[in-house]
Amino acid sequence: MERACTTSAVRPLWARVAVLTLLLGCVAPALAQTARKPSPYEYRQGSDTSATPVAEGPDYLSRIDSRAQFMQLARVYNAGTALEMPHLIFVIDRRNAARIYYINTPRIALHEQFVRRQRLLPGMDKATLNAQYRDPQRRFLFGTISWQQDLPGYTYEFWEGDQLTASLLQQTDQVVRASFRDPIRFKTNSTRHEQLASTMKLPYVSQEALLREQRFLPLNTGRAEGRLRIVRSEQQLRTLSPRDIPVLDEVPIALAPVAGLVTQRPSTLLSHVNLLAKGWGIPNAYVADAQNALRQHDGRWVTLEVTANNYRVTPLARPARTPSATAVRPAARNLPRPDLTVVALKPLASLRARDSSHCGVKAANLGTLKTALPPAARVPDGFCIPFSHYQAMMQRLQINERLRALQRRPGFGTDPDVRREALGTLRAEIANAAPDPAFIRTLEARWREQLQGGGVFVRSSSNSEDLPGFSGAGLYTTVPNVTRADDLAKAVQTVWASVYNFEAYEARTAAGLQQDAVAMAVLVQRAAPSDSSGVMITRDPFDAARRHITYISAKRGLGIRVVEGKRQAEQVMYSSWSKAVQVLSRSAEDTQLVADAAGGVREVPISGSRQVLTDALIARLARIGVTTKQALGGVDQDIEWAVVGDEVLMLQSRPYVDGSAR
Repeated sequence: MERACTTSAVRPLWARVAVLTLLLGCVAPALAQTARKPSPYEYRQGSDTSATPVAEGPDYLSRIDSRAQFMQLARVYNAGTALEMPHLIFVIDRRNAARIYYINTPRIALHEQFVRRQRLLPGMDKATLNAQYRDPQRRFLFGTISWQQDLPGYTYEFWEGDQLTASLLQQTDQVVRASFRDPIRFKTNSTRHEQLASTMKLPYVSQEALLREQRFLPLNTGRAEGRLRIVRSEQQLRTLSPRDIPVLDEVPIALAPVAGLVTQRPSTLLSHVNLLAKGWGIPNAYVADAQNALRQHDGRWVTLEVTANNYRVTPLARPARTPSATAVRPAARNLPRPDLTVVALKPLASLRARDSSHCGVKAANLGTLKTALPPAARVPDGFCIPFSHYQAMMQRLQINERLRALQRRPGFGTDPDVRREALGTLRAEIANAAPDPAFIRTLEARWREQLQGGGVFVRSSSNSEDLPGFSGAGLYTTVPNVTRADDLAKAVQTVWASVYNFEAYEARTAAGLQQDAVAMAVLVQRAAPSDSSGVMITRDPFDAARRHITYISAKRGLGIRVVEGKRQAEQVMYSSWSKAVQVLSRSAEDTQLVADAAGGVREVPISGSRQVLTDALIARLARIGVTTKQALGGVDQDIEWAVVGDEVLMLQSRPYVDGSAR
């Protein structure tokens, strides 16, 4: 039984969150090796309640001379929403005077169905059908025409993996323009298509350009009740509570748990805040000019609902009750018990998965990859400071006893300002405490002998991150590019102290994690002077069934900027099936971070093209992602990487946490 179109054409885009590309109606049935269950982001004839019902009228038209004719044949996805998309499929028969058929798409969902129904090629087998996307001498051209309401205007397009040639595209452009009354432009669905159109000097619309026009993008779907707050300052950000729904100008570097989230500038899908929102299971959306659009709700209790194709803010009939100090807390969750018997500083090369008990999952994963990835990629050398050293410092400073005393202080449990100040004092005492002289000698000796005293990043590897349903992304502090022995121990204690970062404490409370069960190992790793860096997910982050997709986000320079999410990164999708690269956004950065020879980092300007990655490098990164996933038990991964010259470096890999994992 044939099924209707389930290609990437009909998934919401920005990794399929806004239906901006329809590609082909019949690619998946023709090229897929096995059928699969469609995702919630796919729409199939007869199953999508927002799609156009089967239309009256002819099976096809040879011309479209009016909007009414287009709509008579069009299928409409997400009707009546911000992502409404009318579209129809077309076939050009190149052996019949390049005749074009504009197809009644609600009635005939697939190009191949139409070809067989019209007896244009009754005996078409799978090989012949596949050739219609690959062969430069193919008989048929299969495409889609869409109304892009954000342009506004019509576009025609092809499947992302279609091996178009200049002559095929030129012929399509001539035939479509001659038979379609309104102005229409070619829409590119891969870098190959974009390069072809540029070479031909053919006017086109790219996916990136359409996304820039998009006024709504769902980053995490869901429903929440809370007090909507327009946040215009850092001070307002600091006063947010778990019952607030902030409307922000841009994604902040760090955020304590909230009920929902709206931003009015696009951000990187894998920013720390977006990952935390997924882990918290809260609705999260980009809405253009949101602070102005929602200002009438400022300070009021509302319901925020984010779906795959729209968002809605509805005033509550009665104000929600503000939680009290005795409000119901989440069920307690046990953290992995740290092994405190290991004292020796452990080189990464010696670590495997079992060593997470004394060095944390982050360090253990990198140790595994240090052996598994070469020669495709390399893990910069480094070593782990086990949990036992953190625990010794905490016992010496009596931190657990002092924390319990703080928790009994009036206002600590109810006033975030009181908590923030108290935790800041605790952090300062840990960071500034006199270090153990024996530990200092051991640390410096390892740094000089193993890493030749070079610049290092000092990073967290706790037992309260990279957990099922709780990534802990961005909660703890990284000290970049430490170059002096005098600063090394201080950097380690800064990472230890970050256990009591306000946002980390609040996130653990919201997740039901015991505060006094946290243990912090530290990863000391050679600094990499990255030319570019970023993050990737080893599957489509909006459709777990699409295992052939790798999502990659990148910026120039050090990777701190990518995970902060302050400015939009270059975002691409690579398909190992179609071998196509789809660009969702180019980098919006005009500066980059580089390692400073004197220690730390500095900001330098960027000039020239906004393109960060080549297609060849994107395909290479995707292959490394597959190897990484296999080495870490076959679980999809959220990976931080960097490129130095022609070498790919692996900086971190954690299990990818999506909204369903909570």
